[in-house]
Amino acid sequence: MLDESPKRFDRIVAILIQLQSKKIVKAQELADRFEVSLRTIYRDIRTLEASGVPIYSEAGVGYALMEGYRLPPVMFTREEASSFIAAEKLMQKFTDTTLGNHYASAMYKLKAVLRSDDKDWVSSIESSVLMQSSGKLFNDKSPNTLATLFESIAEKTQVVLSYEAIQSDGITVRHIEPVGVFHDNNNWYMLGYCHLRKDYRQFRADRVHGIKKTDILFTLEHDSLETFLNKNESIPTTKVRILVEKKIAKYLSYERKYHGFVSEKEVGDQIEMTFMSRDVEEGFSRWYLMFGDYAQIIEPERLKTRILELLEINKQLLL
Repeated sequence: MLDESPKRFDRIVAILIQLQSKKIVKAQELADRFEVSLRTIYRDIRTLEASGVPIYSEAGVGYALMEGYRLPPVMFTREEASSFIAAEKLMQKFTDTTLGNHYASAMYKLKAVLRSDDKDWVSSIESSVLMQSSGKLFNDKSPNTLATLFESIAEKTQVVLSYEAIQSDGITVRHIEPVGVFHDNNNWYMLGYCHLRKDYRQFRADRVHGIKKTDILFTLEHDSLETFLNKNESIPTTKVRILVEKKIAKYLSYERKYHGFVSEKEVGDQIEMTFMSRDVEEGFSRWYLMFGDYAQIIEPERLKTRILELLEINKQLLL
């Protein structure tokens, strides 16, 4: 006997909405989302087909709606609409100008389908939400970095970057095949294949002085962004242990995760922190100097040596 419960009805409607949102939807993807068996998904698809929804399927690929078939705009609940307010505020502060303008245009269309009382409800929230970025995410000379990268990734065409690396004496021009973009440690990054270096490289958005689209197609087949980021986890690390005064340790809870933090334990009136650092010589040592007068290095010895070297350099610069 078929399950005609409201729960099944809601799932079938949600499946139809998902079919409208993507070109191809896999049965396993639907099964995972709704936590049901593949057999249940097959049955739900047959129900949609029997209701007149033109769905075509291809073995091993997935399901898709026939081109041109669309339902009228879906009405959002006020709770769903309010979730977009947070996204809008984030887009205003954490994306480039071009992409932010596109999202603002989309928000006008979204708000247009809300009921009048829901519009008032959303507006009251909108004026009470504020996002503050912690720093400059993009170079003023390149206000459309993210938007251009998104187009490049979708169209599989190369971009030309004018890029200033942190240890470079000037700006270099790079032909890049972007693999993906990600946000980490309060900065936007792009990972891509650099034809100048003949290898994959990461590029920080605020160091991009200019970006141009080209019609040159990708020359390589690239793995997913996640694959490259997971590879970075295999980079050799060094165990670091430090003792930090309790009154200071609480202020390190945010940044320590970017330096390989593993664990902590109380040792008297201090906190012993353990890290697996990928960059003891530069990244970790310079971070340590920020609070070094309230901390003690337990291991490794080469970290102690590096700290002394940096202190001596600073001393010479002050003389």
